[in-house]
Amino acid sequence: MPIKKSGTFTFIFIIIALLIVSLIGCERVAQVIEPTAQQEGLSGEISIGVVLPQTGDLGPGEFGPGALVMENGFNMALEEINASQLLGDVSLKFIVEDDMSTVEGAIAAFNKLIHEDKVSVILGVWTSHVAQSVFPIAQENKVVALSPVVIASGLTEIGEFIFRASHSTEVLIPQGVKVTQQKLGYQRVATIADSVDAFSQDSDEGFRKALTENGVEVLTTEIFETGDTDFSNQLTRIKALKPDAIFVSAQQIEVIKILTQGRELGIPADVPFISIVLSVDEIRSAGDAAEGAITFTDWVSTADTPGNQAFVQKYTAKYEMEPSVWAAQPYAAVYILAEAIKNAQSTDSKAIAAALAEIKDFDTILGKFSFDANGDPIYDPVVLIVKNGKLEVFQ
Repeated sequence: MPIKKSGTFTFIFIIIALLIVSLIGCERVAQVIEPTAQQEGLSGEISIGVVLPQTGDLGPGEFGPGALVMENGFNMALEEINASQLLGDVSLKFIVEDDMSTVEGAIAAFNKLIHEDKVSVILGVWTSHVAQSVFPIAQENKVVALSPVVIASGLTEIGEFIFRASHSTEVLIPQGVKVTQQKLGYQRVATIADSVDAFSQDSDEGFRKALTENGVEVLTTEIFETGDTDFSNQLTRIKALKPDAIFVSAQQIEVIKILTQGRELGIPADVPFISIVLSVDEIRSAGDAAEGAITFTDWVSTADTPGNQAFVQKYTAKYEMEPSVWAAQPYAAVYILAEAIKNAQSTDSKAIAAALAEIKDFDTILGKFSFDANGDPIYDPVVLIVKNGKLEVFQ
């Protein structure tokens, strides 16, 4: 009998919680569109702003394709949607702006798209550091900003016009630490983090908090600055402490260099590097140094989610490279946006924001996708490990 009562209470509690979330979601919808607003219908060509780094450190270069993979994901989805007539006779058109891998470039791009091109929606950006500066611009001008890849916590709290398709550090890190600590049994670890980049600071703070809560001792936190290329001093100090694992909070280029230099300095192969920012793109650049590395992320190429295998095959054939999570999330985001526009039957930003807020259990390559009351995504994240140069589900 006690078990039965507990189960009943838990069930009732879950139902109440779901009702509360639903009501909060309704409040977000009410904030952006009046109940009496009329659907205007769709016609012609709908322009969507896109802001991403095509040049600079975050664009394609020595250390891989960079943000080019996000552009590839956007473009492939756009071509498919227009060809399938998902929106009837209406087509989508991208107005792409290069932020040149800088905050200043992104601000200029957002202002152009909003004030000159008069777009209702902007897709992008590539980093949380940039998002912190440009999302408030979108919110102030009541333009929808939907980023597929930014991860730092709190970004969607900027306002009701801000959405993302990637989980935040608050979701990815606690689950990832719990899963890996139980399996690997690490007790003494080190962290290394970029002290300038917003995502990296947020990630390192999240790592240290989750590790402490799971009874893991953080021996040291080594820091560096965005753009640094030599991490030998930090990694040498970490090596001397003989940690069981090393948690890395950095953008893609720095992650690649830390993995490579760490193994060159003799950090044992059985000491895993663990990072949120690790995909097939970084693995290709890091080579053997990436073996055994672990990542907390949102997508794996082998998933049996709707349309995923077709996406992987088509992307690989089209771009002559295997897609990473940084291509998969943008691809899914365009489909999510198209669904919202179809449901809104309007190009008005308020109507689109309201329709996005109401997305529930929408089939994507990421899985069944919904937005929560803050504009953050709801679907299942994953923990992956590099084995024989490939990302596999960590088990």
